[in-house]
Amino acid sequence: MKFGIDRLLAEPELRAPLAGRRLALLAHPASVTADLVHSLDALAACPDLKLTAAFGPQHGLRGDKQDNMVESPDFADPVHGVPVFSLYGEVRRPTDASMETFDVLLVDLQDLGCRIYTFITTLLYVLEAAAKHGKAVWVLDRPNPAGRPVEGLTLRPGWESFVGAGPMPMRHGLTLGELGHWFIRRFGLDVEYRVIAMEGWAPEAAPGHGWPLGERAWVNPSPNAPNLWMARAYAGTVMLEGTTLSEGRGTTRPLELFGAPDIDARAVIAEMQALAPQWLQGCQLRDCWFEPTFHKHVGRLCSGVQIHTEGPGYGHEAFRPWRLQALGFKAIRRLQPGYDLWRDFPYEYEIGKLAIDVINGGPALREWVDDPAAGPADLDALTVPDETAWAAERREFLLY
Repeated sequence: MKFGIDRLLAEPELRAPLAGRRLALLAHPASVTADLVHSLDALAACPDLKLTAAFGPQHGLRGDKQDNMVESPDFADPVHGVPVFSLYGEVRRPTDASMETFDVLLVDLQDLGCRIYTFITTLLYVLEAAAKHGKAVWVLDRPNPAGRPVEGLTLRPGWESFVGAGPMPMRHGLTLGELGHWFIRRFGLDVEYRVIAMEGWAPEAAPGHGWPLGERAWVNPSPNAPNLWMARAYAGTVMLEGTTLSEGRGTTRPLELFGAPDIDARAVIAEMQALAPQWLQGCQLRDCWFEPTFHKHVGRLCSGVQIHTEGPGYGHEAFRPWRLQALGFKAIRRLQPGYDLWRDFPYEYEIGKLAIDVINGGPALREWVDDPAAGPADLDALTVPDETAWAAERREFLLY
């Protein structure tokens, strides 16, 4: 199969409308061709293209920034001499000055298919800036490695943030190019927009179910996104960032596991199985031990639960990571009612709101966890209508 960048480079007729126009590239470390050449280098080497600027999202163009709210500076690319503007530094939105450095912005970002992964919010911000300044945006499309399934609560009005660009569920099931079309319709943007679509993407096909296993190498789009298995679990495990539990940062399997020094992982798994075995389908859970080398619980032995989606027990349609992780929280709350679960700190520059609520686009998930009388059916009653409505809404934006 071919990603958008590969098609743009291989098919001169796709590049023809770019003749004589100044180009900028929004990219990160996973913005590579099939031959693992970075898109910045590949585009700069194309004689009929004029590259004049680049932009980097959260974690930077080089992907060197490890954690949330660690900002990247602007710099001049030492090889190509173009300015590189940070969209996760002094600003989150492109400045008027940076918008004057190009005519067409090429967006080549590998997404993870999750609402809170900030690259999709950055896409919305550059679309809004392009509409304001009369610039064009082309998305060089890439796979959604989590595939097409939809899961989670829809972001509620008033909870918009850098990890919540609009009213979609946690697991949206769209590619970045498809999301661009939805953003334009949703926010009424008047902007020249084009998607260089992939060729041969089969999101329902095993074994990748979204990612072309065996055809393309995986490159981390952010430092703690090391593999496809993390991408599959991420729509659930990302909620751990709003808790006192470790999400495995500081280990070799971040965002595939959770734990803490003061929980009993075996008891947690047993409680999860007793509460809602139907939410544990499609994966395998294993109790484990780990000691983070940085971040939460650094240097302390943690009892943990690892979510395995790489083995023969993986079922793509059955696996529901958001419910699974919610169930993990519920199990801990039932086993240890007074457990200090929710982390109170500024999350992605949102002040005065609990991080878990910012992540979920409202307080409903936290309230369900903390309510002793609320069971799995109650969370489904809240969530299924959102999922059904989104599945219908997104249908007209599907390109594949």
